Amino acid sequence: MRVCVYDDDRVGALASDSTIVDLTDLVPGHTPADERMNALIANWDAVKPTAAERVAAGGGVPEADAVLRAPQPRPRNLFAAPVNYHKHQQEMGGDAGVYVGRQILTAEVRKGFLKAATSIVGPDGAIELPWEDRRFDHEAEIGVIIGKKASRVSTDDALDYVFGYTPLLDITLRGEEDRSFRKSFDTFTPIGPYIVTADEVDDPEKLDFWLTVNGEERQKSNTSYLIYGIAKLIEVYSEVMTLQPGDIIATGTPEGVGQIVPGDTVVLTIPEVGELTMPVVARA
Repeated sequence: MRVCVYDDDRVGALASDSTIVDLTDLVPGHTPADERMNALIANWDAVKPTAAERVAAGGGVPEADAVLRAPQPRPRNLFAAPVNYHKHQQEMGGDAGVYVGRQILTAEVRKGFLKAATSIVGPDGAIELPWEDRRFDHEAEIGVIIGKKASRVSTDDALDYVFGYTPLLDITLRGEEDRSFRKSFDTFTPIGPYIVTADEVDDPEKLDFWLTVNGEERQKSNTSYLIYGIAKLIEVYSEVMTLQPGDIIATGTPEGVGQIVPGDTVVLTIPEVGELTMPVVARA
């Protein structure tokens, strides 16, 4: 199933007739608008049969007429894996890397960092670059949405705790500031347009994906090249803290990261999950 947030922050799903059917009544009425997806995910086992019936029946808002927003606007935690592909490690450091002469440590050492949840933006928005005199890069990633509380889970069991997957861009300011600062600007975590539930993804550890800027391919890889795979990331993070329904893990980016500037259009394609298109603008 492909679930989303649309129009006036309603939660819905893409139906078989290419309409968006409303699922908002399946979450408690007192739920704040930006918490509705968290509530839907937390209660998914109970509401899934009703949601499936509505998806089969269709008759909702035509997809072309709906305003699709970030499908998970307010996770409690937004985790990110640093340098989780070996070829990305190579392009960041060494004699010709972005950080010339540096030894770049991978996720095996750095493990992870937190981004501000307020950096999330959906396909209804844009990537807003705040400064003209600094370099900002695109990073293509898979977003993993946690489905239930996970504490000290093993790699073997980890994928049982996944609700779904979404295209995710990790926009990055290059420089000497801490990672969390450089990656937490408003609009620096575009996601969407849908979360595809885990039961519709055959093998998340073998997902093809690619990124283009203005039609030019810059990144192309497969999650099988991850240093820490999706299950391993869940094991590592859940050993430290209890993951909550709706939490997002950004799995890391492969080689090919490059600068973006106002006027660019960035497109991330994950065939089994979806396509995210984001314009780049200067912050007003």
